[in-house]
Amino acid sequence: MPCYSLDGLTPVVHPTAYVHPTAVLIGDVIVGPGCYVGPLAALRGDFGRIVLEEGANLQDTCVMHGFPDSDTVVERNGHIGHGAVLHGCVIGADALIGMNAVVMDKARIGERCIVAATAFVKAGFECPPQSLVMGSPASVKRELSAEEIAWKQRGTVEYQELAKRCLASLVECQPLAAVEEGRPRMGDSGFRPKGQGA
Repeated sequence: MPCYSLDGLTPVVHPTAYVHPTAVLIGDVIVGPGCYVGPLAALRGDFGRIVLEEGANLQDTCVMHGFPDSDTVVERNGHIGHGAVLHGCVIGADALIGMNAVVMDKARIGERCIVAATAFVKAGFECPPQSLVMGSPASVKRELSAEEIAWKQRGTVEYQELAKRCLASLVECQPLAAVEEGRPRMGDSGFRPKGQGA
């Protein structure tokens, strides 16, 4: 992976974390145990500190950055969807940030919250635990159900397992010229996106 020390600060990646080779880590970045960092993610610790706590995932093309002296943190088991931008904010433990959402400086997303895809969370926003946050600008819509929280947690476990799978078997290769006879499919863990069966 492109990994750069800056002003004497070198990124830290726990041995049980998986960081895709195309993700970029710069300066004061700390990636904890069991984390997953997807392709083309950018973790820029060139002003403030960037932290992924244990079991968090940061998916494809996400950006984490912050102003000087800030901490941009995804707490334990946080789940950051494709293309999200986190800037100088804290994402609480077991929370989910939807695809292409933006969370701005000094915002605090409570534990076990879900921020909907494409939401824009203004600077300084705070929400209580277990909230559904939607809109642009974002606001709290309602409390999440136990079923919704369980759905989120199952998805996060899938990414924790993906980190292990990638550490064990992901290798760069050349594509095949044609589909082989009897091509197998990826294993089925039983996880289904919300609204698509049990």
